[in-house]
Amino acid sequence: FTPFTASPTAMGERKVLNKYIPPDFDPSKIPRSKAPRGAKNGQIKVRMMLPMTICCNTCGEFIVKGTKFNARKEDVVGEDYLGIRIFRFYFRCTRCSAELAMKTDPKNSDYVVEAGASRNYEMWKDTTEDDEAKAKAMDEAGNEMRALENRTEESKREMDIMAALDEMRSLNARHAGVSNADALRAISSAAKTEDKLAAERDAATARAIFNEQRANFVKRLDSESDDGSGSDDDAAKAKKSRVEDAPKVSVVVKRPTVAVKAKVKPKAASPPPA
Repeated sequence: FTPFTASPTAMGERKVLNKYIPPDFDPSKIPRSKAPRGAKNGQIKVRMMLPMTICCNTCGEFIVKGTKFNARKEDVVGEDYLGIRIFRFYFRCTRCSAELAMKTDPKNSDYVVEAGASRNYEMWKDTTEDDEAKAKAMDEAGNEMRALENRTEESKREMDIMAALDEMRSLNARHAGVSNADALRAISSAAKTEDKLAAERDAATARAIFNEQRANFVKRLDSESDDGSGSDDDAAKAKKSRVEDAPKVSVVVKRPTVAVKAKVKPKAASPPPA
């Protein structure tokens, strides 16, 4: 009886280290993963502990280091340090619920309070100019690249200062030949010019309004009853002329006749002639 032994190529590997990638593979067609749960406007909810003791500016409550918060985290747009992203955290005061904000400071390996609170005084963080110079020298001692970067920054700062000084000198030179009288004269002339332009604008506006009203104006015929400036004689003459010029019209007035019955009295007999 001969036992069966499989060749290494007959069975697949149990732990695959290399995967086959087809030549027509397009990574842009891979569906993107969904945003974290609770993310809104680029902010995600995180659970964090306060890295330092702060004082709320609204109610004056002291929030000690190590206090836990449910905070909102977001990326600071347009800010980074040597390619390291900077994050901003929003949380609320434990007493008055005022919103507080802080962000990371990778340059100093610390945090910076931005709004709503102030950081307590920490003596161990205070450094003098001598301490900064010593720390800079120690940093440059074993790192040539750091020393080169510092020298480049210093030379750039000096060039900026020299450019600003040159600009100030040129500005002072231009203003050196201008006396106080010339400055006052220029200011007064500018004020007069501005007043003249304002008066012209007002006059143009008034003319436009007058022309508009004149276009919409309806002329009314004056009647003689409205004319109170003439004398009484003129009025009488005008009335007489109107009466004379009027056409003559014959008018017949019919009056009702009333029948009156008169009583007839008998006449007395006249005496016979003698």
